[in-house]
Amino acid sequence: MTGLWITRGVLWVATIGSGLLGGIYLAFSVAVMPALAARPAGESAAAMQEINRVIVNPVFGLLFAGTALACLLTAGSPLVVGGDGSGWRVAGGAVGLLGFVSTAAVNIPLNNRLDAQGVQVWTQFLAQWVPANHVRAVTSLVAAVALTLALRTT
Repeated sequence: MTGLWITRGVLWVATIGSGLLGGIYLAFSVAVMPALAARPAGESAAAMQEINRVIVNPVFGLLFAGTALACLLTAGSPLVVGGDGSGWRVAGGAVGLLGFVSTAAVNIPLNNRLDAQGVQVWTQFLAQWVPANHVRAVTSLVAAVALTLALRTT
């Protein structure tokens, strides 16, 4: 019985974290990046560099890393605690991890490149970063939906 309570607690963290991250990424996709793309390249690159510096903070770090850990534990939870909702837990946790992997593999290296090279890479940065951001927005939101379904059945 204790394992089920821990599983549900971690599942709640994964669900809420995935929804919050999906909302942040969606805001960048529909508002922040289009606004930056409409401004002069030098201004936009400088603004994005500052956003990338500011977002590296304890609150976002805990949300980002904590959600990834909760998704990993949730995806693996049926190995320890089976039961109803196991399929949704695996699916939601795995899809949530895809958002983390996408960020680590694409967005963070692009952010680092922009920080180092600035306006010279702005156009290429936009062309690569924005689609990758769409991917992590969608994966985070799909994870939140699947994890919500898991909560209803676990």
